[in-house]
Amino acid sequence: MALKKPAVKRPKTKTAGAVKGGNGRYQFTLARVKDVPAGTGYSTSHGGVVEGKRMLVGYIHKARGTGSRMHTHKNEQFNYVVRGTLVGSVNGKRVKAPAGTLIYIPAMAPHTLVAAPDDEDVIFIAIKDLSQGIIGKAVDGTMAGPHYEKGFAPRTMTK
Repeated sequence: MALKKPAVKRPKTKTAGAVKGGNGRYQFTLARVKDVPAGTGYSTSHGGVVEGKRMLVGYIHKARGTGSRMHTHKNEQFNYVVRGTLVGSVNGKRVKAPAGTLIYIPAMAPHTLVAAPDDEDVIFIAIKDLSQGIIGKAVDGTMAGPHYEKGFAPRTMTK
């Protein structure tokens, strides 16, 4: 009779699949943290997410020409663009943020950010408080999918 290994109890996170910091885990190679969806139903964003007690950090990717439809979330957010350019709006104000730019998004501010189609894929560092996880809600109330610039939508298979 084989002995059962005790189940490993993973610390609970607000973002499904995120890694929990603390309890001996204090250093993370963000590019290697498990990739999780970071905008299910309204964005193409995905990447590794690490949560602490009061904050989360994401190493987020968006393919060029793709991104989020207008959405909000309870958490205040900073996005630091590492590669590429993000374009869109925050609270009705136009945003064009090339690499090296920090974007501030107030809690509950309607916003949309897309990886510029005339630049490379985007990588940005998202920093949020933990009043909720990394995923927000589309302003139109639907989970109808992400935003695609013309010519960047995935090809559908047809017979």
